[in-house]
Amino acid sequence: MKRVLAPLILVAVLLGGWEIACRILAVPSYLLPTPSAIWSAFLASWPLLLGSAWATLSTALLALVIASLVACALALAVSLNNLLEDAVRPIAVTLQVTPLVAIAPLVTIWAGIDHPERAVIGLAAVVAFFPIFSGALTGLKAVDPDLARLFDLYGASPLQRLIRLRLPSAVPALLEGHKVAAGLAVIGAVVAEFVAGSGGAQGLAWRILEAYNRLQTAKVFAALLTLAVLGVILHTAMEWLERRLLDSWRGR
Repeated sequence: MKRVLAPLILVAVLLGGWEIACRILAVPSYLLPTPSAIWSAFLASWPLLLGSAWATLSTALLALVIASLVACALALAVSLNNLLEDAVRPIAVTLQVTPLVAIAPLVTIWAGIDHPERAVIGLAAVVAFFPIFSGALTGLKAVDPDLARLFDLYGASPLQRLIRLRLPSAVPALLEGHKVAAGLAVIGAVVAEFVAGSGGAQGLAWRILEAYNRLQTAKVFAALLTLAVLGVILHTAMEWLERRLLDSWRGR
């Protein structure tokens, strides 16, 4: 109960202070709306916000799947060849540290101006790629030396070592990488919608821009509230999936 009540009480205190400060100081609503005004804006436009939230979530999940397939396949290939790892890792790190807004115009051109959703998915996949790649590569190389010597003793083939030793050993790091990548995929989708999106990709970022251009600050906060709830739900789902899979992994 303490773990549940403590954050709820803190949020209630912060929201109450926000409401009182805005009313006492007579802050204009276009500058900083009160929490009650934000809640009213959310109730007035929740069907539209939920539709946009689903558009952002579906984009992030598709990007996560693409990033997972590419990153896991590349990590598996790299883990089998040290020379290939030395060649690929600097490129992966460079791609990770490159700002998303810097490559967004190029990706938009390559995806086609008439297909902004492709650019958004591609950019979100780029953001989600590195945590999965790093986690998979670390897990594939983090094999228990005693188990490795046991496989040597029994004369296991490379395929048997991969399936029965290296892949199971990579499960915890791989799950952690996917959990981090899931949150980054949502962030990447939103940022990509800001930079490369248009009216054809009407996610939550588009709703934020639409309300911002009309100085409807309460709707901006309502969209941010929806985005925060979306992120919490996705993170909770990934943590639940991680616990279930890790329980099964430890049981075997």
